[in-house]
Amino acid sequence: MASATAMLEQPGPSLVPANAVEAAVSAIRAHWSCEATTAVILGTGLGELADELSSAATLSYADIPGFARSTALAHRGRLVCGELAGRPVVMLQGRCHGYEGHSLDTLTFPVRVLAALGIQTLILTNAAGGLNPNYSVGDVMVIDDHIDLMNLWGRHLACRKTSLLKVYDPVLANRAAAAARREDFVLHRGVYVAVSGPSYETRAEYRAFRRIGGDCVGMSTVPEVLAATECGLRILGLSTVTNVACPDKPQTVSAEEVVEVAAIAQPRVRAIICAIV
Repeated sequence: MASATAMLEQPGPSLVPANAVEAAVSAIRAHWSCEATTAVILGTGLGELADELSSAATLSYADIPGFARSTALAHRGRLVCGELAGRPVVMLQGRCHGYEGHSLDTLTFPVRVLAALGIQTLILTNAAGGLNPNYSVGDVMVIDDHIDLMNLWGRHLACRKTSLLKVYDPVLANRAAAAARREDFVLHRGVYVAVSGPSYETRAEYRAFRRIGGDCVGMSTVPEVLAATECGLRILGLSTVTNVACPDKPQTVSAEEVVEVAAIAQPRVRAIICAIV
């Protein structure tokens, strides 16, 4: 049997049929016809935010052609359409990850479907480890830029031709900062380091990621950013800090603890999302 490492090093076959975007859009439209311009992908520990939507329609990923089902903890695998603060919005409760054996096409497929639905603004959230010693558990960081160390089987051809010099929307970042000031909580702005996972980092890796400019580290988001940039979407990235790296005093972190801590930051993330919507 091939090892997990070998699986990550080899290109996974595309699981997305050529007409799958149209089929996925049709499946969603059959349950919800309202036009939304904002969508949110909810990362670890944040899925309950979708439960706050009113007039909602909920579809399991299994019922949407081309959507893969996540095996990650607390990723419920549902698309929820409804209203937040009186505005229509689409929320994805959970995502798939490269370490689950999915191709880059599969990881980015939901973003392409969102763009086809008419989404113009995409808010991406994740749970991340803090590299910056000035961060605290439960803080939220706006992603100003990223460092991609995932090496997910090279890049999709179209993504190779996409400029990544201006990825994250500064206007959306400023609106997020204004929301944090109104609600009186700390909001950082920094660099997200994306790795393939699924294991957490070693002490040497924590030190290395910090030295190359990272403020948080996680195992998602960047593939979606690549697709969203290609589709011309405005992007706001939010990382919830679930632990802060102390290489000289290492602590063991479990997936369950990450979920619990991410939930602490949920009201802060909600305030930002409401400000953007």
